[in-house]
Amino acid sequence: MMRYVVNLLRNSEIFSRLFHTIGYCVKSELKDCESVLDLGCGPNSVIQFSKHIKYSVGVDAFDPYLKQIKKRKLHTKYIKAKIQDIKFPKKSFDAVIMIEVLEHMSKRDGLRALINAEKWAKKKIIITTPNGYFRMGEVDDNLYQKHISGWTAEELSRLGFRCSGVTGAKFMYSEENHVHSLNEGFGFSNMRFNPKPLSFIINAFLQLIVYYFPNYAFELFAIKKMNKHVL
Repeated sequence: MMRYVVNLLRNSEIFSRLFHTIGYCVKSELKDCESVLDLGCGPNSVIQFSKHIKYSVGVDAFDPYLKQIKKRKLHTKYIKAKIQDIKFPKKSFDAVIMIEVLEHMSKRDGLRALINAEKWAKKKIIITTPNGYFRMGEVDDNLYQKHISGWTAEELSRLGFRCSGVTGAKFMYSEENHVHSLNEGFGFSNMRFNPKPLSFIINAFLQLIVYYFPNYAFELFAIKKMNKHVL
């Protein structure tokens, strides 16, 4: 029941705007974009909050996720492939988004994915990733869900990204992952302290602070805008 209430709050426009949820942040950054490449789209993409998008491509290597998201018809087109294996012409999309993706790749593959994203994006790249390494194994019997790397605000800043903090304070989360399916959502079940409902409320208010101090946040929301003068 509490998880249902939490999901309702997260999807609330007022809550999302006030506490800078990932869905709201992505929606805000995509306001000036009409085409989007969604790398690692999963079964429930945040692109659902951006109704104005005219053309979008969802890419995922896990067939069950693609089957789920195809039923929701959130994208124009879907591609089953590893991110490392896909190719697009330069500047094919206004934006390239990678939501909870980098941590599932090695640093080498992650850097290559960011380089490619920069080639394909006309306006911006949007990514989210845990702040540092967060241990996670298989979810939904999906080998690709295992966390392999960790990324910091300092690393992403050196790559040209502007970082904000999302999903509350890092110390509020347990070091052990308790999510068994992406459809469960993430956050409430991973609160470190009991009672969890109270922890969730405290963490929501901490989000008001860590948004401006990403080093203390559990996750990073990072934007890189493309230089219009570079061909």
